[in-house]
Amino acid sequence: MRRQEAKHLVPQWVPHYIGGTFDPAGEGTSFADLDPHDNQPLARVARGGPSEIDRAVNQAVEAYHRHWRPLPPRERARLLQRWAEEVVRHKQELAQLETLDTGIPLRQTLSQVDRAADNFRFFAEMATRMTGETYPNPPHFFNYAIRQPIGVAGLITPWNTPLMLETWKIAPALAAGNTVVLKPAEWAPLTAWKLAELSQEADLPPGVFNVVHGLGEEAGAALVSHPQVPLISFTGETLTGQEIMRNGSQQLKRFSMELGGKSPVMVFSDADMERALNAVMFGMFTLNGERCTAGSRVLVDQVIAAEFTGALTRRVSAVAVGDPFDTATELGPLIHPDHWNRVQSYLDLAPKEGFAVEVGGARPGHLDAGNYLQATLLTQVTADMRVAREEIFGPVLVVIPFRDEQEAIAIANQVRYGLAAYVWTRDQARATRVAEQVESGMVWINSQNVRDLRTPFGGSKWSGIGREGGHFSFDFYTEWKTVHVAQGTHAIPVVGRVGEAADNAD
Repeated sequence: MRRQEAKHLVPQWVPHYIGGTFDPAGEGTSFADLDPHDNQPLARVARGGPSEIDRAVNQAVEAYHRHWRPLPPRERARLLQRWAEEVVRHKQELAQLETLDTGIPLRQTLSQVDRAADNFRFFAEMATRMTGETYPNPPHFFNYAIRQPIGVAGLITPWNTPLMLETWKIAPALAAGNTVVLKPAEWAPLTAWKLAELSQEADLPPGVFNVVHGLGEEAGAALVSHPQVPLISFTGETLTGQEIMRNGSQQLKRFSMELGGKSPVMVFSDADMERALNAVMFGMFTLNGERCTAGSRVLVDQVIAAEFTGALTRRVSAVAVGDPFDTATELGPLIHPDHWNRVQSYLDLAPKEGFAVEVGGARPGHLDAGNYLQATLLTQVTADMRVAREEIFGPVLVVIPFRDEQEAIAIANQVRYGLAAYVWTRDQARATRVAEQVESGMVWINSQNVRDLRTPFGGSKWSGIGREGGHFSFDFYTEWKTVHVAQGTHAIPVVGRVGEAADNAD
């Protein structure tokens, strides 16, 4: 019943949002948005390309110069706060749309809506605190540096937790004074549509926020290559990020890239095993395992490997897989049949690579439709196997034993990714040593992934370029300008006055 009620929230046609208005229904070409529960169409979605992107960028450029850049930061903050209020007011609706679109259990999408509102609130406050720096140089100069917005930000967002990740980019881009063209993921467009609707309720000036739906190779590529879009922020798969950088390199665009991960959870023999176990389960099997920071590799001290793996086996076997609108469900369907096939292809490597599918590895027997996959645990895994090196991006956890601290670090660093790492030990000195040596942009010690919006979020190696969060977001969305103010009559070298002495001072 709850699923059917949620479907009444979905429009038959999901239009672009350009210049403060939605495109007329039925205009242009379209594609189907599928319900991961049964792969039946939820809606038809506008399929934009270069023409729609160009219109959206032109509107964003005009709004940038006419409305948004001249607006005082406190006014931009006020509008972002109003947008946050609208998100909270429509919390149930947004969560249901996201669950329909992504298959993430409703009780988890509800918390993602809260995070989306927090993103708006946090960066609204940051907008009023964005300051410059001063460099007094007496007696003749007073120098200062200020942050200024850059123009139109092109935002390309992924299909896992789309609402939260969209606001994670929209909020700092607008807080800094830029305008936005958003290209949401084609597999999960509904909350971007609703977010545009709520921007109207918040009285955002027309053209400040624009949404163009479409395929990556059409709308996304057009946004990346548009000459009036100097900023491209992308979250998604590493190979796609590489292609985006190639397409934008001719125009020397500024890129922020949050890409793939294969994050290790390093469990030492002195760890609090129950807490470590809880953290591993939470980090891997919430959000359907489709989480960039998922601790998908459990590296466990061989002294406790059998005990810890046994406990994992029992817990993974008990994960409740089902309809994401059921309050008992912990793991819903994967986003799309193509992604289900991709994840399953890794599990099919078992005979070739030699690992064991300890738990799961197939479609649940009671769910014969949709993109459902059992929570899966792989054992007898070695660090050189593809399941240990490549990002699967599904509810698949691998366990790898290690002999000592140095081997744990070596295994952790053996992949091309470096987004997150998790260390479990009661030895604070060891925790510090490991945190410093593991190659990742973020490390959590004795904790699951708990975000602090003030801190830099991002990865090393193939996991990304740049950082998001706090003032680090403004490092991307603003440009520094240095102003040198003369305070007197400092010496100026004389050139071209024949016969007169010249002051050769610098």
